[in-house]
Amino acid sequence: MELDESLAKEHIEHYVYERGQLKDISVSDCLEIALEIYNSLFKLGILQPLLDEDEISEIMVNGLSPIIIEKSGRIEVTTIQFKSEEELMNLIQNIVSKVNRKADQSHPIVDARLKDGSRVNIVLKPIALNGPILTIRKFSDSMMSLENLLFNEKNKNQLLHDFKEWIQCKYNLFVSGGTSSGKTTFLNALSALIPSYERLITIEDAAELKLKHIHNLVSLETKPSQGGHSGISMDDLIRTSLRMRPDRIIVGEVRGKEVIEMINAMNTGHDGSMSTGHGNSAKDMLSRLELMVLKGIELPGMVIRRLISSSIDLIVHLERKPNGVRQIKEIIELLPSEEKYEINILYKREEDVLMPQNKMIQRSKIEENSIYF
Repeated sequence: MELDESLAKEHIEHYVYERGQLKDISVSDCLEIALEIYNSLFKLGILQPLLDEDEISEIMVNGLSPIIIEKSGRIEVTTIQFKSEEELMNLIQNIVSKVNRKADQSHPIVDARLKDGSRVNIVLKPIALNGPILTIRKFSDSMMSLENLLFNEKNKNQLLHDFKEWIQCKYNLFVSGGTSSGKTTFLNALSALIPSYERLITIEDAAELKLKHIHNLVSLETKPSQGGHSGISMDDLIRTSLRMRPDRIIVGEVRGKEVIEMINAMNTGHDGSMSTGHGNSAKDMLSRLELMVLKGIELPGMVIRRLISSSIDLIVHLERKPNGVRQIKEIIELLPSEEKYEINILYKREEDVLMPQNKMIQRSKIEENSIYF
């Protein structure tokens, strides 16, 4: 039988208040002590106030040093820190146990997630020399709409129209960008444009996507190898998803040979699929995709480029400015080609304005799917 957390909080407050009266502790101090006890038992201890603060987007725990946060796009050092490695490790075990992961000397690097979808990365000794390292990338409970993400763009209305057209007419779309550039947030916003009746399958290392409007949704998550049992990788899940009658497949960030299965999915009738990856520009992302393919299979460069250009229709590249603002840097159309990539730049940021450059060349999918309009 699960203990009701709200009832437990009342009991803790009542108990602390009674004890506090005997020792002449103020009501405000009693409430603060009760909250600390409640957070340590039911939440994430000293991290909970940081998780509850909306302006904080990243929490970085470097062993027993003061905790560092990213708040409103700026890095700050807090006065909060763990008292002992035991306290920090107890919290780490609490996190990983809820997502069936292990964090110990035999599994010193772990990716996990919190209940709200926030991404967690853990690195332990002996890999981390200065103690257990815990990094939490927070995600908002409310999904950011594409309208909100494009609010400050001069060409907002045209961009909204184009994205709706591209998604509804099933262009395969790839979102690239650097660390913390907003790739997952942008992918979530784009997913809201997918017709709710379509069958959608999401595949991620640690589930972060929040696609609440889709009625026919299957969410798959990788499983690391543990206790002699083999794990389930991203490429395993992509292959499995093809047998689950998907209309679209959304693959979380690709980092390695799973990109081969992603390309195969986009090339075998699953139009409208999407994915993300790390890259410094749209062109750089294409080079990185080639390297990822080579991790899994040896193919001539010309063949790899042909496969990629026939699979991905559009690349949206995001950037994060020094002040923390995240924005679209460029949008390119990738044209089918035999040897070198043929790129048509649709939008490019010039003097901090995302300006239209060229008309889209491939209109076939829009014509095929004109029933949407």
